[in-house]
Amino acid sequence: MSYSLKPLNERHRKPVIDIFNYYVENSFAAYPDSPVGNEFFDRLIDLSKGYPAVAVTTNDEKVIGFGMLRRYHYANTFNKTVEITYFISPEHTRKGIGTLMLNYFFEESRKRGIDTILASISSLNEESLNFHLKHGFVECGRFKKIGHKLGKDFDVVWMQKKL
Repeated sequence: MSYSLKPLNERHRKPVIDIFNYYVENSFAAYPDSPVGNEFFDRLIDLSKGYPAVAVTTNDEKVIGFGMLRRYHYANTFNKTVEITYFISPEHTRKGIGTLMLNYFFEESRKRGIDTILASISSLNEESLNFHLKHGFVECGRFKKIGHKLGKDFDVVWMQKKL
């Protein structure tokens, strides 16, 4: 199966919310503890203004993932730094889609003069931590036991990739 990256738009709203809510309800990958509504998609679009935001689609146009870059901080002194967010439908993980998105975001960042990508990851999301390490991210900070979800405390791990 082949996958395409398409600019995130209104027709992706429902599948993006559904994918995110799967992780809200079943994992530590998404921080909320209850499902998000339509306002979540509006917030994604707002946060990613001026940066790439994509839906991952299959040959038959089914949305199976999404991702975006966003401004790390409002001060212009941080214009060379972005934060990355992406989620993939669980049945499509481990098929190279995360790497596809990551490489796209690396390329788009370089074009924009961005030299640092940050990722905020739950310490209980070992798959994501390992994925980022495999792709050259390093742990650069950790807030200990600041999150609590599904009856467990977790750290927020900040990872950084210099391009």
